[in-house]
Amino acid sequence: MNSFRLTKNAMHQLATEYTTPLLVISLEQIEYNYRFLAKYLPRVKVFYAVKANPNDDIVKKAAELGSYFDVASDGEMLQLTRLGIGANRMVYANPYKTPKGLAVANRTGVNKFTFDSESEIYKMAKAVPGGTVLLRVRVDNPKALVDLNKKFGAAVEDVPRLLRIARDQGLDVGGLCFHVGSQSPTAEAHIEALHIVRNLFDNAQKEGFNLRILDIGGGLPIPTLDANIDLAEIAEDINIALEKLFPDTEIWAEPGRFICGTAVNLITSVIGTQERNHQKWYFLDDGLYGSFSGVIFDHWEYELEPFKEGELYPSTVAGPSCDSLDVLYRDRMMPKLEIGDLLLTANCGAYTSASATEFNGFAKTPMIIWEDVKNKIK
Repeated sequence: MNSFRLTKNAMHQLATEYTTPLLVISLEQIEYNYRFLAKYLPRVKVFYAVKANPNDDIVKKAAELGSYFDVASDGEMLQLTRLGIGANRMVYANPYKTPKGLAVANRTGVNKFTFDSESEIYKMAKAVPGGTVLLRVRVDNPKALVDLNKKFGAAVEDVPRLLRIARDQGLDVGGLCFHVGSQSPTAEAHIEALHIVRNLFDNAQKEGFNLRILDIGGGLPIPTLDANIDLAEIAEDINIALEKLFPDTEIWAEPGRFICGTAVNLITSVIGTQERNHQKWYFLDDGLYGSFSGVIFDHWEYELEPFKEGELYPSTVAGPSCDSLDVLYRDRMMPKLEIGDLLLTANCGAYTSASATEFNGFAKTPMIIWEDVKNKIK
C-alpha cells in the first residue's frame, strides 16, 4: 500500500525553514487513498470520518474528490458548512447526539442520522421530524485495534423492535449500519457482519420495511510498524461479499484512518538527553499531549525514524511537558541520539493532531501542505 514519506533531505530542509515540531500533509496522498477505495469498492459512497483529521485542507480535498462526510458533532457540521459543503453530503453518525448537535442539524438541513437505542429515537423524532435514520448494529471483532462495539451498536435481537419504534415515530427508516472496529486486519469481520445484516434486512422486509441503505462503517487498515497490510485483497473480498449479499442496496462507508492516516508525516527533534536507571532517555519537542496523543487515545505505535546508523540501545522516548505521564515509549531500540537530532514519523495522519491539546502551554504542532513546498526542496 502506498504511503507518503519524506526523505531525510526533505525532512532536514523543512525543519530548517519551519522549525520543529512540524506536521507535513500530502494532499496527493489523500487523493490516492480516495481513488483506491473508488477502484476496489466501486459501489461504496464514501463518507469521510472528519473526526480522524478535521484539517480544512484535507476536508476540502475530500470534498473536491466527491466525498460525503461522517460528522459527529455540531462543531463538525458547522466546520463543513463554513467550507461550503452542503448538508446533503453529511450523515450525523454519532449514536448519541447532543441537543446542540440536533439543533444545528435542523438549522443547517442535515437529515441523515445513525442511532442504536430507543431513547435516541424520541430525540430525533422531536428535533428533526421525518429524518432518515440508520440503526447501528453491534458486531463483535476482538481483532480490531479499537473495538467500538464495546460502546456502540444495538443487539441483534433488539433490531426489529427499534425499527418499529422509529417508524411509529415518523422517522424515515432508511437502513442499517455497523462498524467492525478500528484497524481491522482482514476482511473476515466485515464479511461476518454482512451476513448478519443480510438476515436483518430480510426479516425487516417481512415486516413491511423497505431498507435501502447499508453503511459498512470504517475499520479499513493502514500499514503499521510490524505489518504491511494488503488492503487491495481486503477490499476485494468485501466487494465480492457486497455483490453477493447486497446487489441492489445503496452502500455507504465511513473511512477515516484509511483516507488520512498515510498522508501526514511528523518531524520532531531531540531537545534533551539523559541516562536514568541505566537506560538512555530522549526528550522530544512533541509528545502525548500533542501529535503523539494517539499513543493513548488510539493505541497506536508510531514509527520514529532518526536516519542514523550505529548500534541500537533500549531507550525511553518522552515528550516535552512537565508531566511524568508524557512518555511515549520505553525500551524502544534506538541509535545514540544527540540534542538537535531529527526524527521522522510517517503514517501519523489519523487521531494525532485531531486529539492534540495545548496542555502546559505548548501550542499545537503547525501544519504545512507538502505540495505547496516540495518544489523548494533541493
